Amino acid sequence: MVRNATNKLLQNAKKLKSDEFYTQLSDIESELQHYKSHFENKVVYCNCDDPRISNFFKYFAANFKKLGLKKIITSCYREQVRDLFNTEEDEKGFFFEYTGTEREKNKPISPDIVYFNGDGDFRSPESIELLKKSDVVVTNPPFSLFREYVAQLVKYDKKFLIIGNINAITYKEIFKLIKENKAWLGINLGRGISGFIVPEQYELYGTEARIDNSGNRIVSPNNCLWLTNLDTSKRHEDMALTKRYFGNEAEYPKYDNYDGINVNKTQDIPLDFKGVMGVPITFLHKFNPDQFEIIKFRKGNDDKDLSVNGKCPYFRILIKNKRIQTEYIDLTDKEKQCITQY
Repeated sequence: MVRNATNKLLQNAKKLKSDEFYTQLSDIESELQHYKSHFENKVVYCNCDDPRISNFFKYFAANFKKLGLKKIITSCYREQVRDLFNTEEDEKGFFFEYTGTEREKNKPISPDIVYFNGDGDFRSPESIELLKKSDVVVTNPPFSLFREYVAQLVKYDKKFLIIGNINAITYKEIFKLIKENKAWLGINLGRGISGFIVPEQYELYGTEARIDNSGNRIVSPNNCLWLTNLDTSKRHEDMALTKRYFGNEAEYPKYDNYDGINVNKTQDIPLDFKGVMGVPITFLHKFNPDQFEIIKFRKGNDDKDLSVNGKCPYFRILIKNKRIQTEYIDLTDKEKQCITQY
């Protein structure tokens, strides 16, 4: 079924307190399975999470011993759950620490939590003190504050695995980290993230918006990603290239304002071109820093958007192939096929 992915989904999130999009446990499990080696004896901080409803906390608590965790810290911006215990404290944030003991349980109730003096915003001094004590941050931060959120992680030199809008790639602050190999895309994005749980007051949009068997209201914007600085072996897998530039030059027009060629689809990157190529931003999901070099983003030599015959293709990333397959340049398709069979 085709998803009706529109910006309206995430624009509406900004109207909700704390951008209340909650991540499904299935999506957390699907992504986190690739990073298990990074958590042994580590303190994990989920600083946008009410532990009583957060699936991030649920995942780490359930896998505490399997991952070899040292501690889980979750902190919440004010109260996300209304009950008899928090009627007088609803303007304060709180945090909960879990070290895997029976005393703490893995389903905290209000008497187990510790209230901040303030609202628990991730930028607050109290939350930052907890951040300093942590090793890895894993959460779904407010999309409307994504730049600021990532900047804080970089400032305090933290490892992280977080969810954001795909458009975050186009933020100059985020792209700079990717270009400098200080952050990269995770394993799943787009349709690989199946949807988010939203509050009752949130209007359900899109053809795949639904209410699941547990009564959770789910929206599937189809435009989100995981951003991380935790390495995986999949990140170093070479992209299989099958297209050639030489003999097909017409399919790769040159830019008006930069010495490079335009490539419309990531799958069409030629194996035999050693110059600069402009590729779609979705290339970053397949980006192997050992195979390609990122040159710059979006702009030509005149500091205007890259253009071909006066028209500007959607955001392009300029790259170079580090592993040119020059042995194929002068071969016919038939000769190439014969080689690859042996």
